[in-house]
Amino acid sequence: MPTLADFETAARLVARHVPPTPQYAWPLLAEALGVETWIKHENHTPTGAFKVRGGLVYVERLLANRPDARGIVSATRGNHGQSLAFAARAHGLACTIVVPRGNSVEKNAAMRAFGAELLEIGADFDEAKAAVPAVAAERGFEVVPSFHPDLVLGVGTYAVELFRAVPDLAVVFCPIGLGSGVCGLIEAKAALGHGVEIVGVVSTRADAYKQSLEGTTLVETSHPADTFADGMAVRCPSPDALAIMRRGLSRIVAVDDAAVAEAVRLLFTATHNAAEGAGAAALAALAGERERWKGRRAAAILTGGNIDRDWYRAVLAGEIPRPALG
Repeated sequence: MPTLADFETAARLVARHVPPTPQYAWPLLAEALGVETWIKHENHTPTGAFKVRGGLVYVERLLANRPDARGIVSATRGNHGQSLAFAARAHGLACTIVVPRGNSVEKNAAMRAFGAELLEIGADFDEAKAAVPAVAAERGFEVVPSFHPDLVLGVGTYAVELFRAVPDLAVVFCPIGLGSGVCGLIEAKAALGHGVEIVGVVSTRADAYKQSLEGTTLVETSHPADTFADGMAVRCPSPDALAIMRRGLSRIVAVDDAAVAEAVRLLFTATHNAAEGAGAAALAALAGERERWKGRRAAAILTGGNIDRDWYRAVLAGEIPRPALG
């Protein structure tokens, strides 16, 4: 388990490239939900998402151990890939990212803009991830997993910022993709000795972590993870992430695409921030539990704002986008 000193060292590394992000208690959110609601704005980073912190820490530590590394390769739906491309460019490394067919057009464009070579393989994230070892072997690059202690340490720096800025939170809601963000919250809570309740959030269309946490074994789902909250579109949980969640999560709740779309609209109306589907999922979960947290102080992690324009237009018009799986 990382110590507070570990997080502080990681924070200094991250701060070379990314300043701390703000957290605000928005009055219109409090009015809408009846709960004092703090938003941690991880959409306010150079890549528009929290994962840039993990990429910076991972690549720094990789090069400390493998100074001869020529490049890195990983799979993503977008934000993890942007983080690695950003970090690789900062250190002069090549970066190849595998995405599923039909992936977000604008996230793909952003990864390429940061210098990544993109390969479109598979129908969803888990199929893209399965192709990574062969791509790495072909290029002689280092494989970067989607979940790793160094990624957790890096992204957990946002949790330390939040807990220090708002020490009397009762609960924090966080979306779950492969799990680095929520595990960073869990580890930061432990390092600070904080008493906050942490609630994970998944999509009803990708609820493998919820099923796994509520049972005794790891569950992989077989149905397509066809949610427009693509940052949560994971069918195969990480055993290491699940172990941390069992230790530190209060529970996991599932939200459907309609609730996520409503939260995207609410974030625009109340804060004038753009949120991608996964970025709005935490607020969607809090909205669904507003009676439970009335009169208390809650936080939702806005993990990213990288939503395609066509999807955003559709959501603001009251529609629910449907992803085109490859």
